[in-house]
Amino acid sequence: MGYKNKKNAEAYANRGQYDTREYHQDKRYIRINRKASESKKNGTLEDAYTGKTVARNAKMDLDHVVSAKEIHNDPGRILAGLEGTDLANSENNLKSTDRSINRSMQDKNIEDYLQKWEANRPQRQERINELKIKDSLSDKERKELTKLEKLEQIDPEKMREENKKARTAYERKIAGTYYTGSKFLKDTTIAVGKRGIEMGLRQAMGFVFMEIWMAAKEEIQALSSGKDLKDMLEAVATGVKRGMENAKAKYKEFLAKFKEGFLAGALASLTTTICNIFFTTAKNLVKCIRQIYASVIQAGKILLFNPDNLAFGDRMKATITILATGASVLVGSAVGELMSKTPIATIPEVGPVVVTFCSSLVSGLLSCTLLIFLDRSKFINDIINGLNGLQTVVDNYREIADAFERLAAKLESFDIEKFRAEIEEYSKIATKIGNAGSEQELNNILHSAYKTFNIKIPWKGNFDSFMGNKSNHLVFE
Repeated sequence: MGYKNKKNAEAYANRGQYDTREYHQDKRYIRINRKASESKKNGTLEDAYTGKTVARNAKMDLDHVVSAKEIHNDPGRILAGLEGTDLANSENNLKSTDRSINRSMQDKNIEDYLQKWEANRPQRQERINELKIKDSLSDKERKELTKLEKLEQIDPEKMREENKKARTAYERKIAGTYYTGSKFLKDTTIAVGKRGIEMGLRQAMGFVFMEIWMAAKEEIQALSSGKDLKDMLEAVATGVKRGMENAKAKYKEFLAKFKEGFLAGALASLTTTICNIFFTTAKNLVKCIRQIYASVIQAGKILLFNPDNLAFGDRMKATITILATGASVLVGSAVGELMSKTPIATIPEVGPVVVTFCSSLVSGLLSCTLLIFLDRSKFINDIINGLNGLQTVVDNYREIADAFERLAAKLESFDIEKFRAEIEEYSKIATKIGNAGSEQELNNILHSAYKTFNIKIPWKGNFDSFMGNKSNHLVFE
């Protein structure tokens, strides 16, 4: 919990260190403890955490259900202006329980204590059984067994119920005191008034910024093709000026009040700063690009590796676009720094909004202007088209690589085993032809090869008779 009111924060810081004696020697604690002792003597005292009636000779403690240390350090208590001893030592928060139970709890929250108690239960029960089966116990072991058995008597649900009742009463007391007191009314009135002024200023600045954005957008859209970058940047600056004039015309009463003091100078400073950025950006664009490391890396990736297989000119255009966009972001950040030093940035709540808006506005408008310039500029497009027509070494390698890919695709469809068998047959035939001793033997070898490869002979019957008939002709299939 944090405080918005500085006085409340100071009060919490000055609360002092927790002193257990201050809480346990309080007269209310002593009185309720004495009353519990009387009930124990009468045999009517019940242990708040076990539900069992307490023996007259039992050693008991008075426990703070919500620990005194927690109450002392509670920011809500400080906010309500209540004393820790008053809350800690109320009858709702003081309950009698066995000394072993109380001292095992220390200043832990009851829910945290019970989680640990339940987690340690198997080991505790095992230790109890070990001690019980011993023939004799030392004084130390007897005390340990008594303590463990007392802890086993805890009723978790009853303990949680007491914790719930005490906390409910505690929180009701704090809430009732604070929300019905004059302190809350005063804090709320101041906060509401301050918030109302802040929201009003933010809304008013929103109206002004909307007019600036719309006017700048209209100026960009109205640009004709063929304009250079200087014309485009000046058009944006003109849009900013026109947007301010539009805002003055539409919200005359509101802006008239700006002239009465601080905000007049602040708004004038804001307008001048934004306009000057667009009038001077063209001169500093190259410097901005040099400072954008991430954009340079991304541009280098496109330029060198060309992952999208762009033509050379388009690749150059994509590279310039990335660098220009990165530069726009850099300029926007610089604008944020400049705006943070103007009078308007010192206005609570409104200042940060103005700085963020101006930074985003400049980045956005500059990016749009540069992208439109790259897209519409005849000069740029002529260069891109010219570069696209250049055949680069990379393009030549790409064409060769594509041809190899097509060849590989054809080879992939071949039956390699069949191809090897055919090669082997051709090799055998070639060997036989080389060893042929006569024309007749060569003729027989060739006829055999035709049959082996199922090649049709281009003539019918006897070759000499077939060729002797002038009307016949060879047919190769």
